[in-house]
Amino acid sequence: MAVKSFQGIRALRSRRVLKNILVKDIMTRNLIIFSPDDSIFEVMKKFIKFKISGGPVIDERGRLVGVISEADFMKEFSESRYFNMPILDKSVKHFMATNVDTIESNLSIFEAASLFHKTSRRRFPVLENNNLVGQISRKDIVLSAINMKSQTWRT
Repeated sequence: MAVKSFQGIRALRSRRVLKNILVKDIMTRNLIIFSPDDSIFEVMKKFIKFKISGGPVIDERGRLVGVISEADFMKEFSESRYFNMPILDKSVKHFMATNVDTIESNLSIFEAASLFHKTSRRRFPVLENNNLVGQISRKDIVLSAINMKSQTWRT
């Protein structure tokens, strides 16, 4: 007597569709922001207190006018010894970068990762309708990739 299969009709396996994760889904929204008139000494203290290495600079109307980072400070600090000029009493506007690369909040994280790869930037201010709404860093992309792997990829 032949052996008959007792399996029923196989159910079709549904494939998980990867949700298009956007920059706004993973960006940091609560930012430490600075004003062009803030003292560089106070900014450096905030960098240490909040364990950050940079942040956006906004004007009195809330518009992004620059970014200040430890690297901006280091450049000026190293050059100050040649001129014997104290720099800690200067304001952010003397140090900040004004040519700021930004990223839109509705960009996918894959496009954001590509921008990080193509540039030497460690973070991008995130804009929505030309308003600062957050910041995304390389670390945010890495964490998102780890979360995606645990949900969608096999090991």
